[in-house]
Amino acid sequence: MAKTRELRRRIRSITKTRQITKTMEMVSTSKLKRASDRAASARPYARRLAEVISRLLDPELRERYPLLRRPASVKRAAVLMLTSNRGLAGAFNVNLIRETRGLMTRLRREGAEVELHAVGRKGIGFFRFRKEPMATTTTEIGEKSTIDDAGALIEPLRDRFERGELDEVYIVYAQFRSALSTPPGVIKVLPIDPPPPPAAAGSAGLGRDQERENGWIANYILSPSAEEILGQLLPLYVRNTMYRAIVETIASEHGARRTAMKSATDNAGDILDSLNRTYNRARQAQITQEIAEIVGGAAALE
Repeated sequence: MAKTRELRRRIRSITKTRQITKTMEMVSTSKLKRASDRAASARPYARRLAEVISRLLDPELRERYPLLRRPASVKRAAVLMLTSNRGLAGAFNVNLIRETRGLMTRLRREGAEVELHAVGRKGIGFFRFRKEPMATTTTEIGEKSTIDDAGALIEPLRDRFERGELDEVYIVYAQFRSALSTPPGVIKVLPIDPPPPPAAAGSAGLGRDQERENGWIANYILSPSAEEILGQLLPLYVRNTMYRAIVETIASEHGARRTAMKSATDNAGDILDSLNRTYNRARQAQITQEIAEIVGGAAALE
């Protein structure tokens, strides 16, 4: 009897756990759709913004903007790490923390002084436990974060970079490739290094007329001048990069949690199947023993 009671208790406990993980899986699935849509919608704007900046830049203009300044040596760098406020997302936060520690170790090995800016309770808790100094911490970034929230995170670092107090600024975030693939990534947001214009990718040997026909060169009529436009676009590019990192990290968190909860639900179902078989065998053995005792008792009375 003791064995069957213990089995029933375990079956009830795992059944309740499976209900919880199944519910969390369904919630993450619904949130994942909205978060992935936000991440997908942020990419084309960021890509076109980078393309416009890369087309407007030339070596002469690079020297006029502090956000494009490249120091001779990196003496002080800032690392802004994005993690989640909640767990139950598999190795999501562990991977981000590992990527952050690796980046900080590399920068320190190269002789730079590194300051850490942590976003999310999981990352803050880990580095606080490890006694790692953190310049700033925040847990206010959530699913409804806006471009203004991104600006509040990155603009203090941008201002310090412009004043020469920082030589490099990095963002550690989760890349949302799919619900099953959310690897950690690193962006060096400052100094700005936009990708080369598309003309550099496949226009070798072509005349400018042919390049224009192929869509590699855009005819821009600039008003005001390129200098004034860049003065407005460069800070916007930094803010947008931060925003894209936030929305991709949020989408990745929901994808990782959905995957983890689905795995937990499936595992709970397998355990329940095994426990039910064990319980049925134990119950059958118990009934067989009781029948044998009744038959034995009746035979003794005869």
